[in-house]
Amino acid sequence: MKRKIFILHEIYGVNDFIKMQAEAYSNAKTTVECISLYSDNRIFPYEQEQEAYEYFINEVGFDAPLEKLTKIILEARTHYDEVLLIGFSVGATLAWRLSTLPLQGVVCVYGSRIRQYLDVIPSCPTLVILPSHEKSFNVHELKETLDAFPSVLTRQYLGQHGFMDFNNANYCNESYLQVQAEISQFFDIKQGGQSNAPK
Repeated sequence: MKRKIFILHEIYGVNDFIKMQAEAYSNAKTTVECISLYSDNRIFPYEQEQEAYEYFINEVGFDAPLEKLTKIILEARTHYDEVLLIGFSVGATLAWRLSTLPLQGVVCVYGSRIRQYLDVIPSCPTLVILPSHEKSFNVHELKETLDAFPSVLTRQYLGQHGFMDFNNANYCNESYLQVQAEISQFFDIKQGGQSNAPK
């Protein structure tokens, strides 16, 4: 069985963390591809969080990439037995919006804007990973809402937005390891590559 996993990045672009995620899920039967949402493949340093956010909102947004991403996913469906999607932050919100496509699974990791797209009803198994706290909204309320969706599994982990990323100030190693295991179990993947974050 051939499997394809697409990864959608955070506002920073396809950086070392996203590349490491790709390695974590690659194996003999699984091809992983990181899709850059930026036409020039730019990568923002973490210190430029505000600039990165503004660039994403003004130059990309949550609507414009959908057509291109849908095309990529549907094309992959003709070549692979399974097509899966993992998104982080803004990428997670886009992944949520794409969960109505004929995918075999979607994982959304701290996609805080999902709360603006609750009219989306995922048609495939969808795992939503939430932090224990977000500055801009009540995470528990969002979890309760998502728990009512038939094909959605929500999990909450200790930490703030960015806790998976070892280069992020909010990194939480314990939650990182738990989520990596949870995603692998959700996709039933035997991890190749690195399973632990660098110390």
